[in-house]
Amino acid sequence: MLSKIKVKYIQSLGHKKGRAQEGLFIAEGPKLVADILAHQPQAVETIYALPQWVAAQAAALVGVAVVAITEKELQQISQLNTPHQVVAVVKQWAAAEVQTHNRVVLVLDGIQDPGNMGTIIRTADWFGIQQVVCSMDSVEQYNPKVVQATMGSIARVQVHYKHLPTWIAEQQVPVWVTALDGQPLAGVGRVKEGLIVIGNEGNGVSQAVMQLATQYITIPRIGSAESLNAAVAAGVVLSYVV
Repeated sequence: MLSKIKVKYIQSLGHKKGRAQEGLFIAEGPKLVADILAHQPQAVETIYALPQWVAAQAAALVGVAVVAITEKELQQISQLNTPHQVVAVVKQWAAAEVQTHNRVVLVLDGIQDPGNMGTIIRTADWFGIQQVVCSMDSVEQYNPKVVQATMGSIARVQVHYKHLPTWIAEQQVPVWVTALDGQPLAGVGRVKEGLIVIGNEGNGVSQAVMQLATQYITIPRIGSAESLNAAVAAGVVLSYVV
């Protein structure tokens, strides 16, 4: 049985302040927790789960702190409208330094919607992009909605936060920035090394970053929509260039 203090503590990790203070975050659901156990097992602090899930996953839980809980307790600690069997409290991991030589790195400038951020991380994972660099004003990777939207890719993709104008200027690789007046993607070809920059959902890439572009690239518009969703744009761009 979970004490009120423990419930309140886990609930506090749903807030940015609580996550920052404790260096922890929450992951929920069988798929997400299984991916973290497979790729970042050392980061799992405690798993709180229904008894049937614990029994089914016994082999994967050797050496992991597990607490069996009731449906009611799961609802109390879950951040989801419909809790799903398991909640893991996970240590935030320290990502290694960004490596840009002979690699494609996805750069996100001002992505503020958690669903978009999580979907972009998942999309990067699909295309084999192992590093994502975000501007300091982008949504936090450990936001529960971001974590959920990654569908487990947060365990495989390194996410970094940098002051982009300074960091990009220090890199000695091409910088491909998405813009309405850029070269159509069909003519860009495959990118073997460089930074691919995706901008804010409404405002696009900031002017300070635009000025650092080696080349502007664009998804040609055929219809009348004003803009593309940032996560959709990232998927289309990566499908052409990697």
